[in-house]
Amino acid sequence: MLNRRVRGQSSLELLVTLSFGLIILLPIVVLAFLQISSSTSNLAVSEAQASASKLAAIAATVGSQGSPAKQLVLVDVPPDVQDVYVGTQVNGIGRAIIFVINTNSGPSDVVAYTPVNVSGSLGTITAQGTYLVNVSAESSCPSAPQLPCVYISSS
Repeated sequence: MLNRRVRGQSSLELLVTLSFGLIILLPIVVLAFLQISSSTSNLAVSEAQASASKLAAIAATVGSQGSPAKQLVLVDVPPDVQDVYVGTQVNGIGRAIIFVINTNSGPSDVVAYTPVNVSGSLGTITAQGTYLVNVSAESSCPSAPQLPCVYISSS
């Protein structure tokens, strides 16, 4: 009878010790998960900024050469991209390339500005991956024929 009691007591002691260990480790695991999630969002924003800046630089180069200059460029789209706008938020003529990224704190706009008017549509390239984008200088923009612009579209 004494042997059974000793085994039962040692099992209970082991269970209590493991419970305390799990109670201590649980907050550490939660903090690590939150840190990883934040790092992932920061990385996506950095990648979107690099892609937007690359497109803006190519648009400036093609725009300075004038019509009929064209260039194909590979653009890396990071995860969690909600939308991509060229020109303005409604894809009109403007001087910005805007990536909308879903972050932990909600949607965040990543913007790169160009010295030339840009227009176009990249709304179809929101999934993560590498895409071929056509950048061409136009003597008259499709959305506003009286203005020259650089037209950016997915190939």
